[in-house]
Amino acid sequence: MRGTRTTEARRRTARGAAVATAVLLGGMVPGARAAAGVQDVDTALAYTCRLPEGGQEVKTTARITAKLPEAGRAGQTVQPEEQAVDLTLPEDASAVLAGSGAATVSAQTRLSVDVAQGDQRARTEWIGRTGDAVRVPETGDLTLSTSGNVPYVKPEVPGDLEFEAGALSVELTLKAADGAPAEPSALTLSCSPDTGQDARLAVVPVSAGSGEAEADPTPGESWPEDQPAEEDDELPKVGKPARQPAAADAPPCVGDAADDLSMNAFVTGYANVAKLKGATKFPLACARITQGESRIVPDGEFLHVYQDSAVDLDYKGKTQLPPASGTFLTFGFMPTTATLEMTQIPPATNPDGTRVPNIKSDLAINIAEGSTKAVTTVTLQLMLRLHDVEVNGVPLDVGDNCRTSKPFSLKLEGRMTLKDGVQEGYTLVTGGELTGSVTLPPFSGCGADEDLDNLFTASLSGVPGYVKQVQGAPCAPSQHTPGDGGVCTDALEPVDVPEARR
Repeated sequence: MRGTRTTEARRRTARGAAVATAVLLGGMVPGARAAAGVQDVDTALAYTCRLPEGGQEVKTTARITAKLPEAGRAGQTVQPEEQAVDLTLPEDASAVLAGSGAATVSAQTRLSVDVAQGDQRARTEWIGRTGDAVRVPETGDLTLSTSGNVPYVKPEVPGDLEFEAGALSVELTLKAADGAPAEPSALTLSCSPDTGQDARLAVVPVSAGSGEAEADPTPGESWPEDQPAEEDDELPKVGKPARQPAAADAPPCVGDAADDLSMNAFVTGYANVAKLKGATKFPLACARITQGESRIVPDGEFLHVYQDSAVDLDYKGKTQLPPASGTFLTFGFMPTTATLEMTQIPPATNPDGTRVPNIKSDLAINIAEGSTKAVTTVTLQLMLRLHDVEVNGVPLDVGDNCRTSKPFSLKLEGRMTLKDGVQEGYTLVTGGELTGSVTLPPFSGCGADEDLDNLFTASLSGVPGYVKQVQGAPCAPSQHTPGDGGVCTDALEPVDVPEARR
């Protein structure tokens, strides 16, 4: 029995000690809604939104609708459905959009929803998108309607489960009358709910689950004898909705159930090309993560949990991001398009068979304050190749070997805070946003009939460009039980399919 517990402890540690202190993720379980009936959510809240240009503030109203079960049971999921946000932007805001030359606008809303049960709190995010683009009125208010699937919540103990609306982010994509991007092509409104109003969306009474679910686990079943239970075991657990339609565009990302230390996750994001004042969106790719052992180091009032891991990109069997098409204004006026291929130089393997880490994680638990902070750094060695280049619509033959003259480093950083049961930010085992910058070296091998190295070096190299990547919640195949939902499909692919964010 002792050997079994030691193995289990190693497995739990290898998956990251952050699991014990983070809000846990899982997949939607079909048919798990309580049978007691459905309650309708229909709440109108006043928000103050700040425009990015000049910091102008505008007042707006968001009408939030959804359907929730009338009651739930501990250990079973509570799944909000038919979530929608109707947002009315006043004439001042629509005038700003019209002044940018925008004729139509599409929107994505991100509504923070706090889930509380007693003194335990978790935070989830309700994301919605508009269907068709909306015409920007010359005068009057602008109304945007978004909808989408949202995460479930799984209460672990009996008690009222309260849903309360928080901050709202509205990401606008603007296009001119001819369908071309407006200037600017995107705006983000940061909206805060006005004080003095009841932002509660719904209350779901949760009754006791089965006796088996309520019983305290014994050492060796849910945690090893030398690893105490965590207070966060009573947190409402926040999961992810089933695969979004966008997942149809995701590449294969099937994990290895025989490897206890492996996880697989979808990643996507944007990379800015500073000299060309443009950004390239990289489509979904598969990241294959090999976790290392964790090291627990006491340091005064802190308890640090360090973990070194390795990640390999995977696109159709190659260690690269999917090819991405970028459109820029070379020298400030010449439209240029190109296909970019970002290929990773994989981490090496040590003599003992372990991977040389390119992920460094530091989870710092403040024992006195009961809070946790985490910093994760991912460093990738990459090469960039360009092909299918067109300048002002005319093909430019750059040959088959137009690439950076040497590898370059992309260093990404993700941060997480956990306070009063609310987690914000990135960890390896929950996913989230990572940001960083990259400086491209000179190019070589460009041009079939003439040397174009200097052209691409002058246009692309030498100035750091901002990078934002989004990692979805990873699938740990060895932990998946078929039919139980969770963060893996039964095909051992990640359920969470992230959206690129600027």
